Amino acid sequence: MTGQVLLFVHAHPDDESLATGVALAHHARQGHEVHVLTCTLGEEGEVIPAELAHLASDRDDTLGPWRREELRRATAALGVRHRVLGEDPDRGVLSRWRDSGMAGTPTAANPAAFVNADVDEVAALVADVVTELRPSVVVTYDEHGGYGHPDHIQTHRVTCAAVASLPEAERPALYAVLTPRSWALEDRGWLAEHVPASAGWQVPAPGDAFPPSVVDDVVVTHEVIDPDAVPAQEAALRAHRTQVSVGERCYALSNDIAARLSGREGFANLDPETGALVPPPSGASRRTPLLPGAGA
Repeated sequence: MTGQVLLFVHAHPDDESLATGVALAHHARQGHEVHVLTCTLGEEGEVIPAELAHLASDRDDTLGPWRREELRRATAALGVRHRVLGEDPDRGVLSRWRDSGMAGTPTAANPAAFVNADVDEVAALVADVVTELRPSVVVTYDEHGGYGHPDHIQTHRVTCAAVASLPEAERPALYAVLTPRSWALEDRGWLAEHVPASAGWQVPAPGDAFPPSVVDDVVVTHEVIDPDAVPAQEAALRAHRTQVSVGERCYALSNDIAARLSGREGFANLDPETGALVPPPSGASRRTPLLPGAGA
């Protein structure tokens, strides 16, 4: 089946490639129309390359426009379309809201920060995009925003509200990105065997805590498994060079903690009315493809 539309709603440039790069590249290669909607420009991100440190918000504060161009290159590598929420190129407006930074930081108190935006106002803009594109599938984060970032939580909140605002007959299927615990444990074992000490990255220990997006296997009801999509994901992550260092089938952010590029991503349905995960069907024994009627 070809010709379906998918929309992935993310908080910052690079989130699309980190969390859903496999699904994006996979469905684009299948001939579907794949869109990314990014809610902020990630102005408060930490800059990895020393020669680009001047871009940071506490110096030149030009990281946002730089990351907008990184997003263009990354989505081109994945073969998908992209837009930033509230951007207006004709007026020179790159985004409507600013990256909030982490919870408890001074930047999160900025009135222009995305976390402080009116949910109804943002949801209306997201709903406009959904109405325009008419996707069969919308993907965003769970109620914890994957790992607790305020902008990720806000993205979850406004995406659910946007879908809930539509007539029931016009609502697309809504999913959160999740990782089965068994996959996460396998990935840590792989990292211990494949990440060389010379990389200078920390490999998580088997007993280290997982982020909230790692859940019991039974919670994850849908999946995309496509190892052949990893090269496109790697290329997209290399485009985000201010934020990501890329190795062979692995990467690290500014914290230098290694993560695997495993070629698989998990998902579960969200109830747009409540924002909660929809309980898996009773007796379900296997995961199904993210896109109805398509291969995983």
